[in-house]
Amino acid sequence: MGRWQDGRGMLIVHGDRGELAVPLEIASSYRARTKGLLGRDSVDGTLLLSPAGSVHTFRMRFPIDVAYLDRRLRVIAVRTMKPGRLGRPRLRSRHVLEAEAGVMEGWGLRVGVRVEVALG
Repeated sequence: MGRWQDGRGMLIVHGDRGELAVPLEIASSYRARTKGLLGRDSVDGTLLLSPAGSVHTFRMRFPIDVAYLDRRLRVIAVRTMKPGRLGRPRLRSRHVLEAEAGVMEGWGLRVGVRVEVALG
C-alpha cells in the first residue's frame, strides 16, 4: 500500500450494497493532517487522514462521521462527533476517514467493511 501523498482520488467502499465510489481528499503530510476539516463549512465526499489513530473536532463548524481504519483498510469503528469533542485513540487504527455527519451510514460504511483508495 505504501504511503500516500496529499491529493485527491476516490474511496471505494466494498459494502453490502456492492462497490460505491466516493470523492476522496488525502491528508498525509503533517500540515494537511493538522488542518483537516478546520475552517470548512462542508466536505465533498470524505477526507482520509494518514497516518492517524484519533481525531478532535475543536474549532470545527459542523458535526462529522469518523471511521477508524486498520492497516488493511478495514473499518474498526465508526463514530459521529459533534464540534468541540476529543475522540478516543484506537489502538489498531492507522488511518481515519472524516465526512459530514450521517453520510457514512448511507455509504454502507460500518465495522468490518473494507475500503480501497484509488488515486487519480
